[in-house]
Formats: sequence, structure tokens, C-alpha cells
Amino acid sequence: MAAPAGPPSRKGSLAPPAAALLLGEPQPSHAVRVAVREARGLKGSKSDTPVTVVHAEFNGVLLGESSKVDVLPDGTAEYNFTTSFEYSPDGPNSLDSIAQSPVLLTVTEVLPKEKRQKEEKTVPLGQAVVDLLPLLQGQCSFKVLAPLYAVPTSPLESLPPEAKCGLEVTVCVQEPLLSATQLSNGNLLSVTLEAAYSVPEAFVPTGPLQNYMACLQVPAVGEREFPLLFKNGVPKLGGEKEPLPRPKKWPLGNIMAPGALSIPSSFIVGGPYEDEDGELNRREDREFRIQSESVKKRIVWDMERRCYLDPAAVLVLQNRIAECCYWPVEVCRMPVVSSSKGKNSKTDKGDDDGQIFFHGVAYVNMVPLLYPGVKQIRGAFRVFAYKDSEVFEKTKNQHSVFQDLKPQISLIKEGQWVPGIGSPLSRAVPSRIQREDKEKITKDKESGRKMSSAVKMLSSDVPVEAENVTYLNHNGQQYVEAGTFLVMEIKLEKALVPKRLPEELTRRVKEMIPPRPPLPRRTAGAKKAVEDYHNQITSIAVTILSEYHELFGKQLPDRGAINHQTLEEQKCQLNFELNSSGKYFAFKEQLKYVVVKIVREKYLKTTAFESLEQFQAFLSELYVYLVDQMHVALNQVLSEEAAAPTPPSCTTDEQLWLFAREAQVSKDYKLASLYHQQRVARDQHNIQYWLDYGAFCLLLEETIKAQECFREALRLDPHHVQSLLLCGIVAVTLQRYEEAEIFFEDASCLEPSSVVVWTLSGLFYELQNNNIRAEMAFREANKLLQAQLAMERSIPEAAEGEGRKKQISAQCGRPLNPCPEASLPEEVEDSAASVVPEEDATAQQNRKPKNKEAAPKAPPPVSGLSRPPCTIFMKTVEFLMKVNAIQFVHMALAHELLSLQGGPSCDYYLALAQTYLLKEDFSKSEECLREAIRLDYVNPNVWAQKGHLCYLKGDLAEAKGCYERTVSFVVDAAEMHFVYLRLGSIYLEEKEYGMAKQTYLLACRNSASCLTWLGVGIACYRLGEMAEAEDALAEANALNNNNAEVWAYLALVCLQGGRQLESEQCYKYAVKLGLKTAALLQELRAAQQRLGFGDPSFSAE
Repeated sequence: MAAPAGPPSRKGSLAPPAAALLLGEPQPSHAVRVAVREARGLKGSKSDTPVTVVHAEFNGVLLGESSKVDVLPDGTAEYNFTTSFEYSPDGPNSLDSIAQSPVLLTVTEVLPKEKRQKEEKTVPLGQAVVDLLPLLQGQCSFKVLAPLYAVPTSPLESLPPEAKCGLEVTVCVQEPLLSATQLSNGNLLSVTLEAAYSVPEAFVPTGPLQNYMACLQVPAVGEREFPLLFKNGVPKLGGEKEPLPRPKKWPLGNIMAPGALSIPSSFIVGGPYEDEDGELNRREDREFRIQSESVKKRIVWDMERRCYLDPAAVLVLQNRIAECCYWPVEVCRMPVVSSSKGKNSKTDKGDDDGQIFFHGVAYVNMVPLLYPGVKQIRGAFRVFAYKDSEVFEKTKNQHSVFQDLKPQISLIKEGQWVPGIGSPLSRAVPSRIQREDKEKITKDKESGRKMSSAVKMLSSDVPVEAENVTYLNHNGQQYVEAGTFLVMEIKLEKALVPKRLPEELTRRVKEMIPPRPPLPRRTAGAKKAVEDYHNQITSIAVTILSEYHELFGKQLPDRGAINHQTLEEQKCQLNFELNSSGKYFAFKEQLKYVVVKIVREKYLKTTAFESLEQFQAFLSELYVYLVDQMHVALNQVLSEEAAAPTPPSCTTDEQLWLFAREAQVSKDYKLASLYHQQRVARDQHNIQYWLDYGAFCLLLEETIKAQECFREALRLDPHHVQSLLLCGIVAVTLQRYEEAEIFFEDASCLEPSSVVVWTLSGLFYELQNNNIRAEMAFREANKLLQAQLAMERSIPEAAEGEGRKKQISAQCGRPLNPCPEASLPEEVEDSAASVVPEEDATAQQNRKPKNKEAAPKAPPPVSGLSRPPCTIFMKTVEFLMKVNAIQFVHMALAHELLSLQGGPSCDYYLALAQTYLLKEDFSKSEECLREAIRLDYVNPNVWAQKGHLCYLKGDLAEAKGCYERTVSFVVDAAEMHFVYLRLGSIYLEEKEYGMAKQTYLLACRNSASCLTWLGVGIACYRLGEMAEAEDALAEANALNNNNAEVWAYLALVCLQGGRQLESEQCYKYAVKLGLKTAALLQELRAAQQRLGFGDPSFSAE
């Protein structure tokens, strides 16, 4: 491609003479000054010290030209050239022009005149571009070293890569272009159109010149629309993928240097398909995307267009996205008008000029830009045939943007169009395909008259365009057939909806729930008063002992054995010495102060007594207490051995939690609450204990108490995500929605990689009718879940890869499998199903159960227990069921029901059955379990849940069968402990004591508790194994000595062994603890009557 001889010759009226600028004449206040100081790394075509000039151009207008400057031997040239243009909000050089148009600097070599040559010849050496974007970011001046890119055939092309060739440029304005309000409330929108992939076969890089265009309208102030037009797309054949990263290009057509088209520090970096915001980002679309972007034809733009949005336009943009989430991006192809075509050739002009071919439209979902903190969306968007009715229905746009731009784009001629530097496009006459398309226009006029009345009203004024609509629809359908899609990026400098900072959220949480500081140590209190009393007693005792040693010596006669008379004599002599010396009175004064403190701090006695009797009674009580404490202090001083430590508790914290669960399942909520309180009392700084207690309170619908527990956990750790979620759930229950929003948002900031956090946030926002933020949260949760599932799939696939390679040689000689579907793994079946089009997915899922029934030899379905929840809602339900948040469980299950095309899953019915069982709605729970068994017959959790249902209904025979089936599975159910407990109780009820003993022993092996050992003890007692029964009952009593039934059976065992005292003690505790089992109490009394002992109330004969 031949380079032009020089820069454009036209000059703008806004460009002041360079001489005037150098003389320092005053410039307008809105003038943008561009100063080129020097050039580096220059080289001429004739010599290394050529004569050069610099031309400055902006927005298609020549600003000025520098004087001729000689290049020094080191390649530098001092230009000191200054020019300017005037910024005008409503003029040609507006903020939008500054945003999307750079200053173009062209360095030209001036060749010496030859003989008989009237004018000097010039040769362009290179071009540099200066981005003016910093002026829209609040800067008044900036300095850059703009790289100088070589023009084709320029001597600068021969420079080594390490040579830095560039221009030192300074840009400045006297006042900021944007006010403080515009800078803070305005925004900068940039749209990058990368390429259109998998284009129709008619798009070929050879043949007549075609202009491939795309356009997107963005709102401006008021009713105006600002079109962002992308022209000059470059058609390419398939074969290789576009490189990444690659630079974005300026929307300029008059650049001679190919490198100058690249925007500095702006690249297309791509990314995983799953992280994109558009369409075709699912796992099943991956293969199609890879093939389309590497093998099939494409149209490449790689072009970025910018648009400044003032504060009013930002509000318009927000409102329009909220009103209509889909925005149209139109694409088309237009023939480039040949410059040799005569202007008076009306026939040709009517046929070719202004015709829009292959008119298509892509619908871009702009809603993510309304998500908090989101600044950009990028993805692939399918292209459909442009139809006015469909576009109006989806986007509320009444006409095509190309209708408004038709006069402008129709003027593109062959000489004005630059399809891309070095593009091998031939310039032939229109091809036969286009002529055949023209002939089809007249044939399709009748179908064009059948458009909807709304479209006719819009196109009634331009009947020629109405005819074109039919033609455009016909060609546009090829986009759908080819599967064409656009890859584009829409980016904002600032998010439309700001996101709260994590620091602010943490501060708000601390304001609602301030961390509770530890209580300061009290210097004066009951404990301190008693300690002081002990210290004084110790001090007095040491003094008296010293006095005794002075009187009688330290050595005791007869190895310390003193008779009573001698001891009395020494006591009288010691008392005489203490009284006569005044030491006894001193001891009394020494104790007086600490005794007063005990009276005030321990007994809270600060006022006079009402009567003498009351005073005497208090003195008696105080005397007893002081004497007891004196003995404590003396024992600490005189005891030779240290006091034995307090024996540790027999139960661990985990066992207390198990006991609480047992009491909860047995609906003994008072006992369960007691166990939870014991756990919290043992360690008040354990967050999990508070959360477990709060979840138990949620089950009892004690919301206020649950809130206290969750907030106490949050006080211990303000960054604990689970505590934040539970505080948010309780706040929703109490209808404190502002607090709930803070909790959920803080949780999503602290743990943005949690599927449960985002799903719960989405459920909350949907409850608030905030559909945009709910969609954002669900979308983020789905993205995270897909990434987790992909990682889980990759691990076994990598492990199986080596094994498959080893089996290839052995399988080559074997016959083909007559039924390959039976040997396919589940992942292969899923991936095959995902290739089916969306409209057939539901039908295929409906056919799956029939296929399974028709193939009895196929392996049984894999139980849902062996795979994690496959949707964000079931994963969230799993968490919510553990914390008894039933309200959110129903919300999540409702979403699960709507999101599944093939019907509810087994996990769905199982969770729903559990919620009904908590409400004791047995009929609905039974219906759900029936469906769950139908979907997954070998799921042990389903059979365990059905067993619980039958047990609560009183159908012990059916419950027994369900529990036995659950125990027989290879994989255990989630909570086997309660299966063993209830199955063992059924065996005891049916007098199958051997089976009961085995079942309870299984429970003891997995998780021993008082109830499991009690079951073993009962079974052994009924079998006559008294020694084993006593051992089992002793274990049960050690875990819980407040169980009346354990004491009753211990009494029976002692009665059978003839141990009267022990049986009476056990019977006493059984009665004291309130034995409620009437049959057991009757059996115990009958045994006592028969044996004649065991009850202390029996009269002695």
C-alpha cells in the first residue's frame, strides 16, 4: 500500500498561527495547548541528519506545522513547537472528541530541491499519537514521551527494536476542563468491539470492497442519543486464534503508520469464558467458542470508542438500563462506493448506494452495570436478524440506528476507506452474489407488505426503506444459521452504583453490635474481701505460731504426742500472754477491717437492722461463715499436701452437643437448652457454641434469644462470616431489613468466594424486590459453583487419564460394546446432553426416566449422598437446614423448583419433607418422601427420613423396615445415631433383645451417649446378662447421672444381685429425679415387693 505524500492540507479555523503562540499572545481560557519539545531516534532517507517538520492534527483538522529543524547526529531534533485548539462544549471539539480522538503528530522529512524542481518534496517518517484522556480526569497538564511509529517504507523501520524513537510532548490547559461536580458525578464510557466470529460464508476477504460496521447508541442529555459507530471491520479467514493480549485501536482512518493505531497502555486481554458476562459462557458452549474463534471466519475491529457522560447523562443511562435491560448493537455490511462511479448514474446509485446488507442485531444485557461496584461487562452476544418488531419488543427502540446514519455512511467512497493497513482487498466490480441479491428484492416485496401495523407506521414515510427491511431480514437470517456472535466490552471509569467499602461495612456492624470488652477487675468485691480475710488469718496464725515457739520451743516431746492436760495448760498460758501483752486486741483490730468488708461486699449489709432478733440471727450466720473461712485459710497454711485438683468432667463438649441433639430429637427442649447452656458456660469465647445455641433457639422460634446468641458470636469475631449470615437471617425475621442488608453485604465482602453467601444475599434482595442485585448475587453464586464443579471434575479426570492410556492396547483387540451407553460415566452423559439446543433440553430430560426404565440392565442410579448439591439453592438449603432457618429454606426451595427444567430432584423432596416433618405435617412429608424414593431408590437419607416419619406416626413396623434398609446400605446416612437409637427402641418394644443389643452397641461405637449405653443395659438385663447390664448402665450413669431410667434399671440389677443398700440408693435417685415410665416403675416396685427390700419405706420386721 503506497503511503500518501504528506499530511492533509486543510487547516482548521481554530488553529492559531505558530508564530503568534511563540510570541506569547494570550490564548482563550478553554484552549488546549500542545507543545512538541523534541524528537528522539530520528533517521532520514537520504542522510542521518535530515531536515524535518512536525504536523499536529486533531479531530481531522490540521492544527499547525513546525518550522524546519535539522536532526542532530545523535538522532534528536529540538522543535519547541506549540499549537492549540479551542475546546467548546457544543462545538466540534467537545468533550466526546477529546475522549475518543488523540492528537496526531506526523514527522515529515523535507528533501533537498533538485535541479529544475519548483517545490520541495516531503516524505513522512513516522506518526505518534497523544491521548488526551488525562484532561478528562482532572489534570491541567501532563507530559508524555509518545512513541514514533514508522510509516511503511520509512527509514525508521530499519531501526533496531531497542532504539527508542519518540516525541516529547506536553499538553496543558489553563483551567480544568471539568468542574468539581462534573469530575465527581460524571463518567467516561468506553466500548470496545473486538470481533464478530462465525460469520456467514458470504463474508470473504476477497472480492469487492465492503465496509463491515456496527453501531451502539448511548444516551446523552435529554432526548439525544450519541451513536458509537465502528467502521472498517477487517474480514479474516479462519485458521488461528487472535493473539492475546493485543492492543486496542483508535477509531481513525487517516493514520499512515500501522503502529499508531494502537491505543497506548490499552489491551484486549481476554479471559476464561466462565467469567464473561454475556452469552455462550457455559461449559457446554466452550467447544463451540473455541472452534469459532480459531477455525471459522470472522470480522475483526479491535476498536475502542469513548464517550464522556456528564452527571445528567449518567442518570439517564441508569434510568434507561433499569427500564430496558437489553440494548441493541446493530451490525451490517455496505459496499464501498467506487470513486470512478459517475454522479449522474441514477440507476447504479439506486441499486448500490446506501444499501444495507446483512442487517443483524445483538442484544446486550446492560443490567450488570447496575450491580454495586461493577465497572465493565465483557462477553459474547449472539447476532440475530434485525426485525423492527422484535427489536422494539426487547429494547423499546422504534427504528434502526443505521437509518439516522444512512446519509453519513453512504458517503464512504473507495479512496476514503481504510480497511486496515496491508489488507489484501481487491477492488473489483460487484460480484454475482450481490447481483442475485438485488434480483431477490423485487421478489420479496410482497412479503415486506405483511409487516405488523406498528412497523408500517414507522416506515410509511420511507417506502424504499420498507422494501429494504424484507431484504435485510432475509440476509440477516444467515447470522442465525451461521451462529454468529459479537465479542465486545463496555467499560465505565466509575461504577454507576458505588459499592460500600469493607471498612465501612465493618464499622456499621460494630455500631450495631459493639465488641464487648472484658469486664474490668474489681479491686473491691466479695471475692476480694474473702481473699483479704484469708490473708489476715494467715498473718495472725503465723504470729501466734511464732509466739508459741517462743514460749514452748519448736521441738515437741515424744515425737509430737502431747496429752490433753499439757495441751490445755499451754493454751491457757498462751492466752494469758496474748491478753497481757495486748496482742489479742491488736489481732481483733487487724481483723475488724476485713470483716466489715465481708459484711458489706458479701452480705450487702450497709444499713441498720430493724430488730434485735434480726441482728442476732445475722451475727450467728456471720460467725459460722467466718469460722468456716478461717478453717479454709488455716488448712491452706498448715496442710502438708496440696489440695487435690477438681476432677475433670466426664463429658466432653462434643458429647454435650450430641446430648443436646438427642434431647432435641426427643422433643425434650428444656433438657436440650440446658446442654447448650452448659457448653456455653464451659467456654464463653467459643463462637460455634453460641451459633449452635442460637440455631436451637431458631428451631423453637425464640427469635430474640437467637439474635442474642448470634450477636454474641459476632462480638467475639466481627469478621466471622457465618455469624454475619445468621445475624442477617434473624434481622429479616424481625423485619429489620436495613440491618440485614449490612450483614449480608459485609459477608459477601469478607468471603466473596462463597456460594452460600451470594445465594443468601440474592434471596434477601429478592425479598426486597431489588431484582437487579438479586440477579447479580445469583449470577455470582452460579459462576462460583460452576468453577468448583469444574475443579472437582478435573481431579478424577486427570487421575483416570493414565488408566485409560494403559487400557487402549487391550481394548483395540476387543469387539465393540453393543450397549455403550451402559458403560459411559455420568459426566459423559451430562456433557452429551448439554450439547442439545435449549429448546430441546426439557424434552430430553423428560425422556430420561423412560430410557432408564427400558434398560433394566443399566447400573442403578448413583445415590445423591455421594455427590454434592449441584445447584446454588440446594447448596444453600444444606446450610440453612443445619441452622434451622426454615423461612429461607422455603425461599431457596422455591427457586430450586423454578430453576430445574427436568423437575425437582431427590434432594429437593428430601429437604422439603424435613421442613414438613418439623411442623408435624405428616401427610405432606409422606408425599415428598414418596417422590424422593421414586427418584433415588438407594438413597439412605431418604429411607432414614421415612423411618423417622413412620416412627413419629406410631407405625413401628414400617419404621423398622425403613431403618433396617438404611442400616443395610453400604453408605451410611447423614445421622445414623438417631437411626440406631430408634431402631433399638423398636427392637426393645418387640422384645427382640439380641438385635436391640447389637444395634445399640453399633451406636455406642459411632457416638456413645447415655441413651445408647442405657439401651445396651436394658437389652442385657432382659437377656439375663446382669454383669454386662451393670457395666453398660454404669457407663450411662457416668455420662448423665440425672437420668431417672438409668437409676431405675440399676436398682433392678441390684435387686437381682441381692444388694439391699445399693438398690435402695438407686431407687431413691430414680424417684427423686421423677421417673415417668409407669411400666418400669411398676416393675421395680413389684420386684421390691417380691424380694422384700429395695424401698427404704418398708417397715422393718
